[in-house]
Amino acid sequence: MPTITVLGVPHVYEQTAPTSSNEVLIFVHGWLLSRTYWQPLIDRLAPYYQCLSYDLRGFGESQPCRSMALSSHTHHPQAEDAAPTDVLAVQLAQSAPLKEPIAAWQDSSPLAQYSLSSYAKDLGVLLQELNISQAWLVGHSLGGYVALWAADQLPEQVRGVICLNSGGGIYLKESFERFRAAGQHIVKLRPRWLSHVPCLELLFTRTSTGRTIARTWARQRLVDFVVADREAALGTLLDSTTEYEVHRLPQLVARLRQPVYFIAGAKDPVMEPKYVRHLASFHPLFSDSGANVFEIPECGHLSMVECPEIVAERIELLVGNS
Repeated sequence: MPTITVLGVPHVYEQTAPTSSNEVLIFVHGWLLSRTYWQPLIDRLAPYYQCLSYDLRGFGESQPCRSMALSSHTHHPQAEDAAPTDVLAVQLAQSAPLKEPIAAWQDSSPLAQYSLSSYAKDLGVLLQELNISQAWLVGHSLGGYVALWAADQLPEQVRGVICLNSGGGIYLKESFERFRAAGQHIVKLRPRWLSHVPCLELLFTRTSTGRTIARTWARQRLVDFVVADREAALGTLLDSTTEYEVHRLPQLVARLRQPVYFIAGAKDPVMEPKYVRHLASFHPLFSDSGANVFEIPECGHLSMVECPEIVAERIELLVGNS
């Protein structure tokens, strides 16, 4: 699989052949996932648009050297418990309550390298290395936020953004604190042998979805859950859910001049449609009727896997009419 090194981390990507269209679609996955989930959409859209999917730094196959070294050796629970990432976890947890940036998140901040802005810069490097001058960004969940940041940083290159199951902009203190605590607990308790437990993937066939997904996808979710780099998983979780970062999202959407669209799942328990609409309302396209929001009935948080035909049709319509 081809790779491009960004910040010392080899980023794995897949790119389809060019088409007669000048539009290129870039797909950005969400937290604890990988590029794999975009394949149902890419299969449907590749005949019309060149498509690029990649694994974010620390997720899927875009692993830093320390994670690659761990995965190539026999699992030792005692050694993993003493991993240096626990030191960063403490630093991140101590930084988490901040409501304001420390000097705009200086590079010395433990969160800086895992900020949404930092991941957007990674994407900018990929576009430059692959000589992509114009693109539409399609981001899922956390990947939607990365796409929004990239659109802000690269206004001449990013033609538009389509966010799947992404929303927010409202900071609910108790809810976010519970989410962060649960997320930290989950990230720290992921022994690599977990992916070999028989039938465990069945738990992922309905987790956060509006309908049962195929067992093969559930298996992929389990694998991606286990292999995600601990620092990256913790860093992205804790940075993106601070009160400061949550409140920055509406400001970011409001200043974007490119078209920005949102696709929501009516039964998404992670990002309910009302929160998707809230974030979308800050963009001029929302107007009074929510024209930049499309809601899919009976769909949960994995719209690209649960309803690929509907999502692909909507993307083709939005990009084609741009």
